[in-house]
Order: sequence, then structure tokens, then C-alpha cells
Amino acid sequence: MTSYIATMAETLPLDPTLDEIRLALIADVAANAAFDGWGEAAVRMAAEAEGIDVDLARLAFTGGAVEMIDTWFAHIDAEMASRLPPEQLGAMKIRERITALVEARLDIIAPDRESLRRALAILAMPQNLPRAAKLGWRAADAMWRLAGDTATDFNHYSKRMTLSAVYGSTMAVFLDDESEDHADTRAFLARRIDGVMRFEKWKAGLKGRGDHRPSLSRFIGRLRYPTN
Repeated sequence: MTSYIATMAETLPLDPTLDEIRLALIADVAANAAFDGWGEAAVRMAAEAEGIDVDLARLAFTGGAVEMIDTWFAHIDAEMASRLPPEQLGAMKIRERITALVEARLDIIAPDRESLRRALAILAMPQNLPRAAKLGWRAADAMWRLAGDTATDFNHYSKRMTLSAVYGSTMAVFLDDESEDHADTRAFLARRIDGVMRFEKWKAGLKGRGDHRPSLSRFIGRLRYPTN
């Protein structure tokens, strides 16, 4: 693997923490998962490839497949942020930022698409659905924060829920996309973001009109405390 996290195995301290071992191995674990599944075999092969004690590697992933997938998704978040620094995103419009962030994730995952397929199958198990929802939310939150979103009201939640849905449906298309450079997935993403932007524009207009509508609370207040 050539990502920045994969090279961490070469610079681990003499007495690494389990978190450091997880970060050092996760790119290789993800690559192996395409063939060996998200399990001990993938961890063992990654440890042997990186020269890390296999028993320590097993200890780092005692949470099993879901912990491995969680760590991989966190790695994708970090890699996405490194590929699109603030100064680069700052020169884009908001729609371009979100598109660039999702497409960066596609590029990061592309070499390990079969691993993603296996990961999503595991997360789709009933006992893992809460964790899957949490990971989807975390990805959307990471993208919105990198895009510069500072909303703290209901928009904070609605934006993330909407982007989670867009990202999830885009990944579903991506898994079976055999077009060159995943052009079909990118076109699908563009259409979905178009829809989101139209909705946000409509919502903003509705909010603006609402500022001029009669207020029920003010009306009730006048009934209780009539003006002279």
C-alpha cells in the first residue's frame, strides 16, 4: 500500500500502542480483506507484511470485523482530509467541495472495492445496523466539517442526514460500476447533489417567506394582552 498510514509501520516506536498498531496495519488489512475477509487471516497477513508481531496485531483488533471496518473508515476520513487541504477546498463553491470530498473517497476506496462490498455486507447484519448508522453519520460529518459547515441548529442534522443518504446510494452504485474511471458513479453523484442543492434552495426560500407570515404566538399574545 502507498497511503500515508501504510508507511507508519516503518516508523513505529519500539513499544507501540494498540492504536498505533491499528493505524499502521489497517490499509494492509483492508487490502487483504478482499480475499480473506474481515478476519484474523487478513490481520495476520498484514502483520507479517509489515514486520509486526502477529500476537500484538491480533490484540489490536480484538473487536473483530466491525472494529477493523471502523478503523478503515476512519483511515479513509483522514486520507480524504489530507488530499483536500483547507486552502484547496476554500477556493471552491460549497457544491464543488462536497462533490470533491465524495469523489476523493471513491478514489481512496477504488483499489479495495471488494473489501468495501464485504464490509457493507457485515454492517448490514441486524446486530450491526446501529454501528453502520454511526459510521455513515461520521463520514457525512467529516465531509461537512471539511466543507466549512458551522451550522449548529436543525440544519446541522438535516445536512448530515441528507449527505449520508447521498453517500450511501453513491457507494451502492459504485460497487457495480464498471465504467471507465467510474464515470457512471460520478454522474449519479452529480445528479444526487443537484437534487440536494435544489432542495436546500427551496428550503431557504421557504424560510425567508416564513419570516413574513403571521406569527401564531404573537397573535395569541395579543389576545391575552391587547394593545390600547
